[in-house]
Amino acid sequence: MHGLPRNQLVCKKEGSRDQLQKWCKWKSRVSTEASSSEANPVSSYSSILFKLYGNVHPDGYYFAQVNVGQPPKPYFLDPDTGSDLTWLQCDAPCVRCTEAPHPLYRPTNDLVVCRDPLCASLHSGAYECPNPEQCDYEVEYADGGSSFGVLVNDVFSLNLTTGIRLGLRLAFGCGYDQLPSVYAPPLDGVLGLGKGNSSIVSQLHNQGIVRNIIGHCLSATGGFLFFGDDLYDASQVNWAPMSQDSTKRYSVSSAELTFGGKGVGIKNLDVIFDSGSSYSYLNSQAYRAIISLIEKDLKGKPLKEAKDDRTLPECWRGRKPFKSVHDVRKYFKPLGLSFHHGQRVRTQFEIPPDAYLIISSKGNACLGILNGTEIGLQNVNLIGDISMQDKMVIYDNEKGAIGWSPANCSRPPKSNTFIM
Repeated sequence: MHGLPRNQLVCKKEGSRDQLQKWCKWKSRVSTEASSSEANPVSSYSSILFKLYGNVHPDGYYFAQVNVGQPPKPYFLDPDTGSDLTWLQCDAPCVRCTEAPHPLYRPTNDLVVCRDPLCASLHSGAYECPNPEQCDYEVEYADGGSSFGVLVNDVFSLNLTTGIRLGLRLAFGCGYDQLPSVYAPPLDGVLGLGKGNSSIVSQLHNQGIVRNIIGHCLSATGGFLFFGDDLYDASQVNWAPMSQDSTKRYSVSSAELTFGGKGVGIKNLDVIFDSGSSYSYLNSQAYRAIISLIEKDLKGKPLKEAKDDRTLPECWRGRKPFKSVHDVRKYFKPLGLSFHHGQRVRTQFEIPPDAYLIISSKGNACLGILNGTEIGLQNVNLIGDISMQDKMVIYDNEKGAIGWSPANCSRPPKSNTFIM
């Protein structure tokens, strides 16, 4: 065991990944700052706005800058509505960490204990506490990536749209053992935006800072992310109720697939909205129906299948290379999902060609909707970043609804303060 400087922890490295690394006693006194459960005295709800960087293609991811610690240090995090826990790659020391744009996060001496309600929210049913003074976590993602670590508290520096700047102590994961997926972005961690109690927005809501509402607006050059409800007009938003049988996912049920504004006979689809996925996915039946309709519709048009382009499974070439989706959109019809709720109520989620095509490095148009069944998603249908571009998408956890409206996502909404 190596000696560590003051304010670091002494750890015992385990040889097996199956056994979570044990975190030992802290070498310095416990912080006397406010815990994550204590409310911050803000008189009324506000919103928090983050600038997003990145794109669907060629980068394949978006990220937000989050400032953590005292003094605050910047970290680039992947905003993921498909998972709850926020975590940073952590020098605890780190057993396995991936390439990242910033030095590893150095943990504070403020652990979340095993019986804390936030720890319980990360486990299903009864769970054991072999180390009562710490909360171990394990997060595994559908793309094969994972993070192991322990929950800690530290200060997040946040700017409210009212102009107030706050330093709030929140709980998050200190990840000391990461297995990257094949397409893992080179980032410092994940910003979990799911519905669970451990998510950052849930913690902020419980402290009386913001309403339990998340929204994002993605463009080809970045976009913005927000917590709270004062950056949009709810009356101008198309709303659909969240599925009652999904406690963890942002999903809407009873969707009908459309092509060119007409139903294609594929109904009762359950659809998940997931900002952590670059592309969209349909189950095999829906995917094959869309491929057949597109290929039929392209007959007689100056596009041919580009089998030599392996960027994505389905690509088409024109008479000359395309420079942007705008060059090719006229050859493709819009897709859509029509959500049925109530007796005669339908809410349409339109997916124009710009929101399902990319242009490959070879100048071909490629389909950014993939067969989810083939990669293990079974019957899941998933709306990823590509299909949420140029829309403000809102997840209202208080009303239990998901909404969307067309928006200029390259221009953040005006507020009284600069964004993160």
